[in-house]
Amino acid sequence: MPDIVIMFFLLGVVAGVAKSDLKVPKAAYDTLSILLMLTLGLKGGLALHGQVTWQLLPEVMSVIALGIAIPLLLYPLLRKLVQLSAANSASIAAHYGSASAGTFAVALAFAEAKQLSLAPQTTLYLVLLELPAIVVAILLYKRATGASGSMKGIWHEALTSRGVVLLAGGVIIGYLYGPGASKEIAPLFLGAFKALLALFLLEMGVCASQHLNPFPWRHWKLVSFALIAPFALAVVGTLVGLALGLPQGSILILATLTASASYIAAPAAIEAAIKEADTGLAIFAALGVTFPLNVLLGIPVYYQLLNLFISQ
Repeated sequence: MPDIVIMFFLLGVVAGVAKSDLKVPKAAYDTLSILLMLTLGLKGGLALHGQVTWQLLPEVMSVIALGIAIPLLLYPLLRKLVQLSAANSASIAAHYGSASAGTFAVALAFAEAKQLSLAPQTTLYLVLLELPAIVVAILLYKRATGASGSMKGIWHEALTSRGVVLLAGGVIIGYLYGPGASKEIAPLFLGAFKALLALFLLEMGVCASQHLNPFPWRHWKLVSFALIAPFALAVVGTLVGLALGLPQGSILILATLTASASYIAAPAAIEAAIKEADTGLAIFAALGVTFPLNVLLGIPVYYQLLNLFISQ
C-alpha cells in the first residue's frame, strides 16, 4: 500500500471531483504551508549542524548547475514541440526547473519509510534548485523578446519569495542552534511532520481536482509534456546523484526534485517578472498533472530506477 499521507491526497482529489464542499480555509492553508516549509528547512539545518565543510562545494555547485541546465533544456522544447509563446515557455521552464516543496516532503517521507540513508545537506537541494531556474528562465524570455528589466529586481523577487525565505531561514536557524537547543520547538515542527504533510496534501488534492475538472483537452501537448518530462528529468537527477557519490536516499530526493515543478515560489516570481505569461497554465501543468503523477506514481518509479542503476 502507498504511504498513508498519499491517501490524504487521494481523499482531496475524490472530494474535489465529487464537488464536495470540503476546502481547507485559506488562512489554514497558508499556516500549513509556512509550517511545512519551516519544518523542511529546520530538518535540514539540524542535520547540517556541525557537518559543513568545503567538501560540500562541488556538490552544491553541481546542484546549482542542474538548476541552470533544466530551463535551458526545456525552453526550446516548449517553444518548438509544445508550441507555446516565449512568455509561457519561459514561465513553464521556470516552474519545471524550480522544485516543489510538497513533492520534496513526500519524497523525504518515502525515503525515511524505506530507511534510506540521507546526506545532511539534502534539504539544501530544494533551495539550490529554486533560485537559478527562475532567474535563467526570466533571462531567456528577455533575450527572446528584447524586454527590458532590472536584474536587481529579478534577484530580489527570486530571493525574497516566501518559499525561499522560509526554507533558507529554517536551514540557517537549525544549523546555528542544533538538536540540543531546538528541543522546545521540536515536537511542533519535527514530531508533527507527517501530520502537517497529510493536511497539506489534502488541500493539494482538492486543488489538483479543480485543475482537472473539466479536463482542458485543448492543452494536450502541454499535458503530454507534463507527463513525460518528469521521468526524463528524474533520469538526469539520478545520474548526477550517482556521479556525486550521494547516499541512496539523497539521490532519490535529487531525482524527485528535478522531476518536480514549483507551484508556490515560481508563480509569484514569474507573475512579477513576465507580465505576458499565463501563470494559470503553468500551475495547471505543475499542480494539476506533474504533482499528482509524482506523488502517486513517480517517486516509487524513481526508486526502482535508482535500484536498477545501482545494480548494474
